Amino acid sequence: MPTDLILLCLAAFAAGFIDAVVGGGGLIQTPAGLILLPNYAVATVIGTLKIPAFCGTSIAAWQYSRKVKMDWKLLGVMTAISFTAAFFGSWLLSQMHNNFMKPLLLCILVLVAVYTYSKKNFGTHTLKNHSLQQQVIFSVLISLSIGFYDGFIGPGAGSFLVLAFIILLGFDFLKASANAKIVNMATNLGSIIFFAISGKILFAIALPMAVANAAGGAAGARMAIVKGNKFIRIFFLVIVVGTIIRFAYDVFFKQS
Repeated sequence: MPTDLILLCLAAFAAGFIDAVVGGGGLIQTPAGLILLPNYAVATVIGTLKIPAFCGTSIAAWQYSRKVKMDWKLLGVMTAISFTAAFFGSWLLSQMHNNFMKPLLLCILVLVAVYTYSKKNFGTHTLKNHSLQQQVIFSVLISLSIGFYDGFIGPGAGSFLVLAFIILLGFDFLKASANAKIVNMATNLGSIIFFAISGKILFAIALPMAVANAAGGAAGARMAIVKGNKFIRIFFLVIVVGTIIRFAYDVFFKQS
């Protein structure tokens, strides 16, 4: 058990670092939790992992907020909606199987990787000039869909948030990563409340992982701010490709 906890903390640090830069830290933390905690129900593992995810995201969000301009009015609407969506997504997770989503996500991620690689200026400039009404509509759609997904399945949600902020709201990578962290905090918190009420959090495991994830989040946010958009774009591509490989394995090779 001590060895497993150390490995989980290492995974949490890596997840926090990756999540702070482009999101997607759950692609490391979630598989690690499922592999190293095989005797617990999936909902219990996912609920436990939400604690370190929230801590790491919170540290990264604080780091970003000191250096990057945040749209707090817009984020206020998005956090309220995404919190609620994630809560119900987590409830649904406890009711049904979610593997049917993976083939769809695999196709989406392949398109994302190809598009990001081919468009060299993707995510490097703020190109959109939406009206307030358009911005609110897009923000509600982002909050509902990705908030629900994060509560329901989770891995890759941070990357999807960054991508949505870039494509739909026209943010650059740095601003998208910063604002996405605030929304991701709300989705994690919505899930945590549901899982805590349901008694599905292993605090003896969650708290040490939370410290490790927070340390990774602080390091990742600092590097993203220093390196800027070019670094974040490359890192984003790496994480998206990793996500594709992970989902492809689940879809084509993993035994049901």
